Amino acid sequence: MRSRILFFAGAMALAPMVTALVPAATANAHGWVTGPASRQEQCARGLVPCGAVKYEPQSVEGPKGLTNCSANKYPELDDDSLGWVPQKVSGSATFTWKNTANHRTLNWEYFIGNTRVAVFDGANAQPAMEVTHTVDLSKYSGRQKLRAVWNIGDTAAAFYSCVDLEIGGGGTPPTTTTPKPTTSQSATSAPATTTPPATTTKPPATTTPPPATTTKPPATTTPGHEHPTTTAAPAGSAWRQGATYAIGDKVTYQGATYSCRQAHTVHDPNWTPPNTPALWSRI
Repeated sequence: MRSRILFFAGAMALAPMVTALVPAATANAHGWVTGPASRQEQCARGLVPCGAVKYEPQSVEGPKGLTNCSANKYPELDDDSLGWVPQKVSGSATFTWKNTANHRTLNWEYFIGNTRVAVFDGANAQPAMEVTHTVDLSKYSGRQKLRAVWNIGDTAAAFYSCVDLEIGGGGTPPTTTTPKPTTSQSATSAPATTTPPATTTKPPATTTPPPATTTKPPATTTPGHEHPTTTAAPAGSAWRQGATYAIGDKVTYQGATYSCRQAHTVHDPNWTPPNTPALWSRI
């Protein structure tokens, strides 16, 4: 009976020590902006050499209210000189968060400088594993650094993701591009008005030649669009999107010659040789 009492007393004495050794619960939420490619996404893809964050882009976590890109953990993300590739967007952009754990969410905030340009309520609910937000950027143009913040709902933590942007015009480009084909067609149909009676009945005949002439320019512009896999380009040829390059391949771009440093396929129009020093070196 005495041994039982001694054992019970010893167990009670150890209980506080065991409790003290159990770590407090931490936020298991992790996530980052994958598109347009954030700084840590560019690290993960190997476009920019930037240290340990390459292996854990989802872990840029710090207390709420920080105004930097690194969450005071990954200083490389605060270095504007590392050759980040600016992502081309129009007057609005859709940002995609990839979550590896979906913790309860207070909100998502988007800042340019110290100005909050958008906020999205999280309703203290668990989000999906992929979340998208469309943000109005029509008040800004040119090169900008946007800071996206995911504020967790039931902890003091937040996740940070900075995106380097090249902001073009707002919604005007689509409206300005449509009148141009009509004006070019009217310009081409003007010489054909030498047959007045036929011009009203034969617009298709006058419009079919322009497509024949306009089909050739697309053939020259297709390398700039996202048509994935083409095989290795001839040595010394012009750099183009969609091509596959091996180490040592040489290309020309904007009058300069570059040598390939890492084998890769060009999936993104922003991966030009001047923008990707990890992939190309100028000769």
